[in-house]
Amino acid sequence: MSPADDPHGRDPEAVRRFVERFTAVMVEAGVPRMASRVLACLFATDSASLTAADLVRRLQVSPASVSKAIGYLEGLGMVRRERDARPRRERYVIEDDVWFGAWSASSRKVADWAQAAHEGVTLLGPDTPAGDRMRQMGRFFAELGQDMSGALGPQAADDVLTMAAALLHAGRPLT
Repeated sequence: MSPADDPHGRDPEAVRRFVERFTAVMVEAGVPRMASRVLACLFATDSASLTAADLVRRLQVSPASVSKAIGYLEGLGMVRRERDARPRRERYVIEDDVWFGAWSASSRKVADWAQAAHEGVTLLGPDTPAGDRMRQMGRFFAELGQDMSGALGPQAADDVLTMAAALLHAGRPLT
């Protein structure tokens, strides 16, 4: 396909390089490589949706690789399935507010970590080394949760984005 074939006049090679770069950024943040490739491909598609066959063709990977990546992304709430017009086909779709959803999920996980740490302090004892570590962890996650739900300064925003990427990566196993 040439730029003349693209309805917006884009160079397909430049788009491909962008998808690779966007993938690398997500991989650096801890997102598994194939999930990053699928997500980048969906984001770089005007319709924000593709079928499994479309993804296999564009990414030149196996259907099983796409399926595993989609399962991972669905588990994080970043992609949803919908019925395609053609029988027995599904489309994978990215919502316009996907980042807000990921942020909200990360915020809930931070609150869960703070609560678990608080329970750990009670169980382990506040005057023990383990209880003290739990107290420090709980304080950190409680403050992070407050930062995530309120106004952020530049340093806090960087810290929260780093933490959100880590939680996104650790949020669910690939299995």
